[in-house]
Amino acid sequence: MPRQIFQLRISLTGVRPTVWRRVLVPAGYTLDRLHRVVQHAMGWRDCHLHSFEIDGLQYGEPDPDGELALHDELDVRLDAVLGKGSRFQYTYDFGDWWEHDLVVEDAVTADPEERYPACLDGERACPPEDVGGPAGYQALLVALADPEHPEHWAMRDWVGDHFDPAAFDAGRVGTLLRRFC
Repeated sequence: MPRQIFQLRISLTGVRPTVWRRVLVPAGYTLDRLHRVVQHAMGWRDCHLHSFEIDGLQYGEPDPDGELALHDELDVRLDAVLGKGSRFQYTYDFGDWWEHDLVVEDAVTADPEERYPACLDGERACPPEDVGGPAGYQALLVALADPEHPEHWAMRDWVGDHFDPAAFDAGRVGTLLRRFC
């Protein structure tokens, strides 16, 4: 039986302009592998906790203290809980609370010449880790855009000269996905 591939659109919620990615992932991946895909596709560094919410159920790494009621993401294949048209959420960093809206845009047969996962498209750079969630990121963007802003130089020093909020390189993301996912 040919391998099924899901085309996913991942959008960071609460951020304008929108930061998004379109990726192809094997439908047989488990949620823990999808977590790695989201991390590399978006540009996160996997420094914080995360969870998925699919049809009202929470999935993630089981909490050894039992405080978070999460189903083990290692036990759940995408094709067992998702199909074309499915919409679900991924939350990263429970302090900054980055919510991602994921949609299964299509389900296709794998191309034997293609390597998966793959990044098809996207826009804008991922916010820096620990910036303070969507509100902190918006404040960063405002400060960076105005050299007269009182926080401009402090924010520029903190984020570094290399950070360009408009930058996105699908080829680089594709290489990271193939290497680490």
